[in-house]
Amino acid sequence: MAEVLVYVDHVDGAVKKPTLELLTLARRIGEPVAVHLGAGADSAASTLAEYGAVKVLAADAPEFTDYLVAPKVDALQAAYDAVSPVAVLVPSSPEGKEIAARLAVRIGSGIITDAVDLEAGDEGPVATQSVFAAAFTTKSRVTKGTPVVTVKPNSAAPEAAQAAGTVEQLAVTIGEKSTGTKVVSRTPRESTGRPELTEAAIVVSGGRGLNGAENFPLIEALADSLGAAVGASRAAVDAGWYPHTHQVGQTGKSVSPQLYIAAGISGAIQHRAGMQTSKTIVAINKDAEAPIFDLVDYGVVGDLFQVVPQLTEEVKTRKG
Repeated sequence: MAEVLVYVDHVDGAVKKPTLELLTLARRIGEPVAVHLGAGADSAASTLAEYGAVKVLAADAPEFTDYLVAPKVDALQAAYDAVSPVAVLVPSSPEGKEIAARLAVRIGSGIITDAVDLEAGDEGPVATQSVFAAAFTTKSRVTKGTPVVTVKPNSAAPEAAQAAGTVEQLAVTIGEKSTGTKVVSRTPRESTGRPELTEAAIVVSGGRGLNGAENFPLIEALADSLGAAVGASRAAVDAGWYPHTHQVGQTGKSVSPQLYIAAGISGAIQHRAGMQTSKTIVAINKDAEAPIFDLVDYGVVGDLFQVVPQLTEEVKTRKG
C-alpha cells in the first residue's frame, strides 16, 4: 500500500492530539509514516504506533530549535525523497502551515490548507474545506505533484490501530540558507491549566456583552466546569478585556471543537469564520435577533449574567 507522510507535532516526545487525528485520516488513503523531528522520538514511537504509524522517521539536530522553520522543511523534504508518499499531512497550526507551504514550493506540488476531512479518491486524496468565511463547504484535490494537506484540529476523532512503528533514523542535510534566521530567546507561555484553544474539545467564548474584563471570570468559571478552553470575540480582545492569543475569528484563531458556547457574542461574520465548523454550537444572548442565532444548534435568549452562572452551577451539580 502507498505511504502517507505525517508530520508529528509534539513537545519533547509527548505527541499532541492533532497528530493522532492525522494518523487516523492518513489510514484512509495509505499507510502512515510519521516524521518526528527533535528529541523524544523513542518515547513517542509507542504512541505513534498505537495510532497506525507503520514506521517513524526520526531526526534530531540543534537547528530544529535554534532556527525558524526552514531546517524542519529540509527534514520533511528528506523524508519525502526517501518515501515518495502519495500525500503529506501536516497539522494546521501557524508553524505547520508555513512548513507545508515551503515544502509544496520545493517539491513543485499543490497545497490544500485547513482541511476538515480527507478521503480517498480515484485520482488522489480528496479534502473537504470550509471556505469564504465558512459560508461554503468544498471538496478539492491537488492536480499537480504530491498533495500537501494541512488539517484543522478536531477534524477527526483519533482511532487506535496498532502498527509496527519501527523507528528509523532520517539523514538530513541542513541547507546554508535554512539558518539565516536564528531564534535568540524564548519565553514559555504561562499555563492556565486549560486546554489549548485550537485543540480543545469544548470552547467557551465571551464577547462585547460581558461589558468589561472584570466579568470574564464568568466565562472562565463555566469553561473550568466543562474542562474547556476560553475564547473571546474580536470586540472583547480589542477592548483589552482578554488577551489577543484567545481571539476566535477570521483575524484570530480558527477552532472546530465538539462544543462551542458563545456568550454575549452577536455573531459578526468575522467571528463566525473562526468557529462555524464547530460540531455543536450554543449561543447565549439577550438579543433574539442577533446573527449568531442563525447558525446555532441551541440558542438561549436571556441575560448572560443570569444564564451563565446558572449553567455553571448545573454543570458542577451534574458532574459532582
